[in-house]
Amino acid sequence: MSLKKYSHEEISKISMIELASIILFDKKKDMDFRDIFKEIARLKGFSEEEKESNITQFYTDLNMDGRFMTKGSNLWGLKRWYSIDQRDEEISVAPKKKKKPAKKKKAAKKDNYEDEEELDIVDDDIEELADDLDNDADFDDEDFDDDDDEYNDYDDDEDYDDEEEEEKQK
Repeated sequence: MSLKKYSHEEISKISMIELASIILFDKKKDMDFRDIFKEIARLKGFSEEEKESNITQFYTDLNMDGRFMTKGSNLWGLKRWYSIDQRDEEISVAPKKKKKPAKKKKAAKKDNYEDEEELDIVDDDIEELADDLDNDADFDDEDFDDDDDEYNDYDDDEDYDDEEEEEKQK
């Protein structure tokens, strides 16, 4: 399963993921992802454009293929090299440290400052709307008073007419 037994034409037909498996098998050690890809690109004769267009697909294939495993720090190896216990131990990643609360408070203060500016703008808008509403309310009150007077007069006239009719019937 050595690369030496393949011709250039045969290598060009082999998939990148198969080449990665052969390269790692020949080297018999973990390799950095970039080094694996550089070797594949060299063997296949990729141009710079082909490298750029193929690197993401290769990384996806490497992650999805069950024959490979990462040991962290972008080092990849063949899964069959490791016992099940080693796989679990070496794959587990140390938990990330939490950020200090003081930094979050500073960021929160900055956000509050921006919010205060927005609130000031909103307060100004509310005051303008309230003034407009007061002006409208004053105008409307006068109109309503006039309308009420007319309506009240009409009711009084109607009541008077009703009283006259009742007296006539008696």
